[in-house]
Amino acid sequence: MGTATHFLRLVNILKELESTSSRKEKALKLSMFLKELPKDEISPSVMLISGSIFPDGSGQILNISVKTVSKVLSTCKQGTLDSSPLTIKGLYSQLVDLASLNGRGSKARREVALSSLLSRASDVETEYVSKILQGELRIGLADGLILEAISKASSIDLNTIKSTYGLTGNLGETARMALIEGIEKLKNICLKPFSPVRPMLAGTAQNLEEAIRIHGRTSLEHKLDGVRVQIHKEGYRVEIYSRSLSKITQNLPDIVNLVQSEVMADETILDGEVVGVDSEYRPIPFQDLMRRIGRMANVHESISKIPVRLFLFDILYLDGRSVASSTYEVRRQQLECICSKGMLTPRIVTDNIAQAEMFFEDSIRRGHEGVVSKNLSGIYTPGQRGKEWLKIKKADTLDVVIVAADWGSGRRFRWLSNYHLAVRDSHRETYLKVGKTFKGLTDEEFEYMTVRLLTLKVSENDFTVKVRPEIVVEVAYDEVQKSPHYDSGYALRFARIKKIREDKSPREVDTLDRLEEIYEAKFKRKARSTWNQH
Repeated sequence: MGTATHFLRLVNILKELESTSSRKEKALKLSMFLKELPKDEISPSVMLISGSIFPDGSGQILNISVKTVSKVLSTCKQGTLDSSPLTIKGLYSQLVDLASLNGRGSKARREVALSSLLSRASDVETEYVSKILQGELRIGLADGLILEAISKASSIDLNTIKSTYGLTGNLGETARMALIEGIEKLKNICLKPFSPVRPMLAGTAQNLEEAIRIHGRTSLEHKLDGVRVQIHKEGYRVEIYSRSLSKITQNLPDIVNLVQSEVMADETILDGEVVGVDSEYRPIPFQDLMRRIGRMANVHESISKIPVRLFLFDILYLDGRSVASSTYEVRRQQLECICSKGMLTPRIVTDNIAQAEMFFEDSIRRGHEGVVSKNLSGIYTPGQRGKEWLKIKKADTLDVVIVAADWGSGRRFRWLSNYHLAVRDSHRETYLKVGKTFKGLTDEEFEYMTVRLLTLKVSENDFTVKVRPEIVVEVAYDEVQKSPHYDSGYALRFARIKKIREDKSPREVDTLDRLEEIYEAKFKRKARSTWNQH
């Protein structure tokens, strides 16, 4: 065992990364730091750097408000010469202990523990501990950069590192295994029931023609407006996980019963979507469904108030073995063997544009969002977004994150109701604004959002509250325009909120690259239209 690494060393690395513009240089500097660490400091260091103390799906949170941090900072004394220095392992361990303080009097105990922790920190260390506690490091963009650094530090190819992270959902554990146990350990990590994996994600196609050009003969399926679920079954035991890997079994006892009685497999992991429906089995608005999944306390009452349907579209594991590396065509056949047709997403297999358009319109008529095109020869890649799956939607929408909000005027004066919207710049690890909107939400939702946003407050100036970028919303818009008013260089014209996406994390919002693609595609369409007129 070597000397414990001081937290100040990690702070200096973070400061270096902040002042480095090149992504390649950032990954190199971070990889060198990781290689220098003692074995038992790799995982806690990576978690602290990512700004997330706990991995996705752990169910654990720090539960320390911005108000509490500010109060403690205003009263505690900074580290003195005779106080023991803060170490990486020591800090991480104390933050984990802080999260475990619950029950009566826990708020006061957390304040005392936090004050004791910060009293050992220097000014610059306090600044970065505060950033971690307030979520200012957890911007949701750094995962890709950290994975690149792990790849460089371990000399293991990036795809293997990404695959491991997709299977574990844990950056710290991915780094530890890669740097200490090597590629053989990573290759032996496999799917198993009740260890949820990060879901595979779809890219976007502008239209059906583009999807068929990329995939050729393809599987077209209804794009559902529901909540993504991963269902694990072993014998009679069934667990359901959200896209963020949180266990939501208790919210969906009706789906548990359905899987127990209708899925003809002893062991399996299934991917699908839960959709809220009305009395005529038409889809209900996403926000109503989220009341069932997230916020309604009386689950049994909610079953009758908000009935749901399960649609399955993929299988990852079947009776003792992973099938994720089988082609999609094979996986779909396996799914059809163990589930009734009514449990599966409707689909057609075609390369005919006319057939595809008819299927697309049928999806829209049924109240869905559009279709997803799936490459028949594609494998399932947990946690990765690519062109193996392509979504095509009727309306132009983007997933964006709220980075600030203005207090309203007139009837809305009591609410934070004008939202500053941002996409992510995946190259510079930051969020860039693309506009504001106050349109699309009900009074009840304005009130709910105000409460949520105030818990995320970082600072307040005049009528604007800056917040940690955590709340994802789906916005519709008329077009993407060039704009000098926003740091992205673009603006969404007539943006309005369609949904509060509580099932999505900030790292899943659309990118600046995606915005540029949309703008360029529009420019090309206008050019073709002008040419055709001549």
